[in-house]
Amino acid sequence: MPRSRRGEIVNPSTAQATVIVDELVRNDVRHVVVCPGSRNAALAMAIHQADADGRLTMHVRIDERSAGFLALGLSRASGRPTAVACTSGTAAANLHPAVLEAHHSGIGLLMITADRPPELHGSGANQTIDQRGLFGSAAVAVEFPVAERREGQNQVWRGLVCRAVAQAETGRPVQVNVPFREPLVPTFEPRWPEPLDGRAGGLRWTTSSAPVTMAGSRVDFRLPARTLMVFGSGREDRAQAAAAVAASAGWPAVAEPTSQAAALSGGANVLRCGALLLAAGELPEPMRPEAVVVVGRPTLSRGVRGLMGRAPVYGIGDHPQWTDPQYVASHVRGWLDLDDMSQVDGVDADWLTTWRHADAVATNAIEKLLDEQEWPTGLRLAIEVMDALPTDAALFLGSSNPVRDIDLVAEPRSDVRVYANRGVAGIDGNVSSAVGMALAADRPAYALIGDLTLLHDLNGLLIGPSENRPNLTLIVHNDDGGGIFTLLEQGAAEYKNSFERIFGTPHGADIESLCRGYHVDYVRAMSGGDLRAALKPGRGLRVVEVRSNRALLRDLHGRLRATVAEAALR
Repeated sequence: MPRSRRGEIVNPSTAQATVIVDELVRNDVRHVVVCPGSRNAALAMAIHQADADGRLTMHVRIDERSAGFLALGLSRASGRPTAVACTSGTAAANLHPAVLEAHHSGIGLLMITADRPPELHGSGANQTIDQRGLFGSAAVAVEFPVAERREGQNQVWRGLVCRAVAQAETGRPVQVNVPFREPLVPTFEPRWPEPLDGRAGGLRWTTSSAPVTMAGSRVDFRLPARTLMVFGSGREDRAQAAAAVAASAGWPAVAEPTSQAAALSGGANVLRCGALLLAAGELPEPMRPEAVVVVGRPTLSRGVRGLMGRAPVYGIGDHPQWTDPQYVASHVRGWLDLDDMSQVDGVDADWLTTWRHADAVATNAIEKLLDEQEWPTGLRLAIEVMDALPTDAALFLGSSNPVRDIDLVAEPRSDVRVYANRGVAGIDGNVSSAVGMALAADRPAYALIGDLTLLHDLNGLLIGPSENRPNLTLIVHNDDGGGIFTLLEQGAAEYKNSFERIFGTPHGADIESLCRGYHVDYVRAMSGGDLRAALKPGRGLRVVEVRSNRALLRDLHGRLRATVAEAALR
């Protein structure tokens, strides 16, 4: 709590920073990430004091891009907005990638960007840019006035914090831009003209209620018996509610990794190889859906995208920005649950049985094919990692091949919570996001990422000796470059002359030495047994490296699709 009685000796920047931090605590902001700087010194010192008093948890990072994604991971796993505080100039700009991911993922995030005062803008002053509304439409902008030595400011500062947190609680990133005048650290000053107290009892200055998001947007159209449900990323409660309908109606379900736990807990009949069945070729007539219900935002499978438009598509998602990149949806509503069963045109007992049979046949064919391959492959690694995770684990998946490998072949589990940055699906910040997840999840934590993903966010491993270290095992699948491009159009044989340098991008990095430099425990898994041993729950941050041959990837995936088509779709 700030010393807020009349007669306190404090300067304007310190007064404002102390009130901001106090009101953040009152608004249940539990984690704050701090980046060192000069212009945000008053904020950093106020946050440090709140951490010392046990009122919040502070995390310090020297890299603002890493800090932003750390805050994102903390917000995603904790379910509460996390704040990140930085200095002015390019420091604030480095938060932009995390802001974009948060915006497109619907994750509440608070960026507290210290700014130069208005008189320094346009003057050529050092580290001064126009950072008002820096993140454009990706973040709500909350502008603070410059603190002055006068009465009537305490309620303004506290009210603005409440507005910012209320916006973040709706799943929106918020930039809180605070211009500070010097002095930026506590100094002996004349007495402050008013008390700086918050509401009695530790309450928020202004309480507000969350908007109602369920009612008023229900399904009001017929749903055929032969419907296929697809789950993408999005709200867990929405997925669970829709899953109950799929279970009751006897619909098969294809669920991306981030939605599998919610879909399974809601009772949906989630297919292990659903995405692969859709990608393997033309569906036989008994498996062709009369409608596709898309819940949330699917982003992974070309097979799922290819299905759109072949049957009516109905979306269950957010308004007004629902997911329909191909513009084929005929109806979109915000909610579907058991109260809507009257819209379902009966149950076709053969429909689910047919899909389950195809899924079982595909699973057997996949296991046989992968067992014949030399260990490891990314697909086998996906199966073994998911199988080896302890009950109630948290798993972060890198945005390149790892999340797709899990999607294609791994057994869905209701007892594993899967996270991924699918908002804009970049590989930037994945290590930091995984660290944030691990710090907030309070369960055994793991991440499966690629080598380029690790190298792109290597500073995510840079955690100072005074900082909380996550209990996180990072499994790094190292195929020395961009394996995902091998599977795309540019990986075809006719482009081999340009492929390796500009898409394959081999790097030859020594991951063990890099880990040693960051004081991170390292082990290389040479076999499936090594991998299982390395995945036993432990303490601290560690990297498990698994190396494979990228040159074999395209051929293996081609044979995988052909095998599934021959076994399950004929």
